[in-house]
Amino acid sequence: MHLLKNGNRPFHLGAFPLETLPRDDELGAQEIARPAVAMVADRPASPLLGKSTRDYRDLFGQFATGEVAPEVAPDTDDMKRCTVDILGAAYFLDASHAGICLIPESAWRVGATPQPHSHAIVIMVEHSRVPDDEPLSAAWTRAAVVDTAEMRATEIAVNIAGHIRLMGYDARADVPGDRMLDEARLAVLAGIAIRDADDGVTSPYFKDFTIAVITTTYQLECDRPLAAGAMNAKGVRYWWGINDAQSGRERNRRARRPSHASRYPMETVKRIDRPTTLILDDEVPRVPKRAAFFERALQGDLGDKAQRERARFATKHPLSRSMVSLIRAMVPHQLAKPKTSPDLAKYSDPAQNSKALKALSYFLGADLTGICEIPRYAWYSHKDDGTEIEMYHKYAVVMLIDQGFDTMEGASGDDWISGAQSMRGYQRGAEIAGVMSDFLGQLGFPARAQTNADSDVLQIPLVLLAGLGELSRIGELVLNPFVGPRFKSVVLTTDMPLEVDKPIDFGLQTFCNGCLKCARECPCDAIPFGDKVMFNGYEIWKPDAERCARYRVTNPHGSACGRCMKTCPINKVVDADGPLFTRLASWLGVNAMFLKPIMVPIATWLDDALGNGRRNPNKKWWFDHEVVGDRVVTPKGVNKREIDPSRKVDPAKQRMAYYNASMMPPPDAPGPVPVDRKAAMAAAALLETPDEAKARVAAGKPAPAHYTPTPPTGAGPATKLAANPYAADFKDTKPSEAD
Repeated sequence: MHLLKNGNRPFHLGAFPLETLPRDDELGAQEIARPAVAMVADRPASPLLGKSTRDYRDLFGQFATGEVAPEVAPDTDDMKRCTVDILGAAYFLDASHAGICLIPESAWRVGATPQPHSHAIVIMVEHSRVPDDEPLSAAWTRAAVVDTAEMRATEIAVNIAGHIRLMGYDARADVPGDRMLDEARLAVLAGIAIRDADDGVTSPYFKDFTIAVITTTYQLECDRPLAAGAMNAKGVRYWWGINDAQSGRERNRRARRPSHASRYPMETVKRIDRPTTLILDDEVPRVPKRAAFFERALQGDLGDKAQRERARFATKHPLSRSMVSLIRAMVPHQLAKPKTSPDLAKYSDPAQNSKALKALSYFLGADLTGICEIPRYAWYSHKDDGTEIEMYHKYAVVMLIDQGFDTMEGASGDDWISGAQSMRGYQRGAEIAGVMSDFLGQLGFPARAQTNADSDVLQIPLVLLAGLGELSRIGELVLNPFVGPRFKSVVLTTDMPLEVDKPIDFGLQTFCNGCLKCARECPCDAIPFGDKVMFNGYEIWKPDAERCARYRVTNPHGSACGRCMKTCPINKVVDADGPLFTRLASWLGVNAMFLKPIMVPIATWLDDALGNGRRNPNKKWWFDHEVVGDRVVTPKGVNKREIDPSRKVDPAKQRMAYYNASMMPPPDAPGPVPVDRKAAMAAAALLETPDEAKARVAAGKPAPAHYTPTPPTGAGPATKLAANPYAADFKDTKPSEAD
């Protein structure tokens, strides 16, 4: 059955089987002997989309250098282990190839000032597929292929350089627009490219790419140059996925997909007019940002420790800490004001516009995209400083960023890489949505990127309404039929005329009703064992949001938490390289929903029996490190959880807190508004079942009083706390000894 496909491949080897190719040290000697090349001027950016991606490339390039931590991180005397960490980080950030070599003197361009760095980490980014089957998006993207790849290569390189500097070693990202090195020579020496007949370089696996380099004092193991015979890499073994690398079959399958469609067959999923969970549109209140529990933690509502740790909980690992700088830098660029009047005749077809935007999102790196109109209740009512938000755009382009199955396989879900998984998704989403926003502004359409750092909309209802999943037992999380809960979302709002998608039904309500694995494995008992309820006008398995937020923020043995995502039975690989059994189960789940009542108990039992949700040591590439102040240290502990099928769940014994709209803090509260957990637990008695809510509405009775949000105090805008990690003046906090 090929049950364990890809399970044994170490993640730091990458998606392509470079390790199987022949090597030739003599070719390395020839490269070193080549004369140094001249400095090269930055190529002009292409117009429109090229300008947008170039602006983001240059924004990222500001972080090519930086301060080095005053002490070296622990464990960095193990060269082999350090190499695994760095190559793993490169592939985690979606480098196509990554290799390492020593820097010969000849690699410095003529006129460049050589840096006192010994090693080069060379990354290669394959160029995106031009959507030639969609004329509008093809016109947008064709001239911007190189600009887009340069942006992505720069993003990856500066993140790795920042990570290394936090580890206590100097590093510089040598990137397009700021090159001092012969990147082609180093790619050959690092064993990821070979010379072609035109004296350029090429990859054995793909044709067009962009290279970036990180130079460093970090001591790493070097790769050997590829031999000429490496160009024969695409044989039968490659087609079937040698060494469990990505197969030629899967690459071919993706290339055949329509450019406006994701790699997953969302077109096969049943579409319906309304979501599979009840939403009483007229009763759902608009809520302020101040009500979100991460914001409440930041404002001190959960106590001093939660307030202090909120500023660092997801960025306690050096890789995630390097990413937050880029996320913060993108915030001022989220809103795009139209720079011209739109060509309404050219963009009069909503269906064409939607296909083009979806194709553009996939060209830029999104994994799944859907479109919906923005309902009233999906807009926050007030910003985090208490100012009122006016609804300003009609449509939402909702994009999902896969957090990476392999890395999640190697993790417990709440260990030290969890926060970096989130930050990678948020960073990539902000980059994609930001570029799209700027591009639409150039076309004359108002647009704004709504990101984790700054969003005026609630993203979960938009993911649901855009047809990208169903609401799950995890509660405030939508599950996709092909990636499960393993994603982060980003939203682009705009007034460009668009055709919307319908919600989907793949039987998740039946599945989640019979599967309790996420609730069983939750480390803080925040996911309900019982039935769905009506909460603020919508049907949901309502989690204990306070308990969840408090654990994620103060997790002492990891960074953040994604344990529910890790252990969900739908968190699988279902493409051509996924296990045959999993692919079959996924197909049945989507196409034979009538079998769900029978399948669910079997599927959940089998998921446990196969050990799904356990940690796979072959996939662990990162160091378990913690950033404290300006230093990287060994943490006091590491969560190493495994699944516990023997744990019994009893809904009657679970006490959940429900913070209804009437229990939210005022949107302009200037200081802490401590949570009243006792009152929130008592609020369970106020909740209706979905059937009771339907009967009440049918009888013409009004919405419950607890659906009414707490009004503003009238004291005026509150001062936003500087401890927000996305604030320009953010400074890291150091845990107290009591912690």
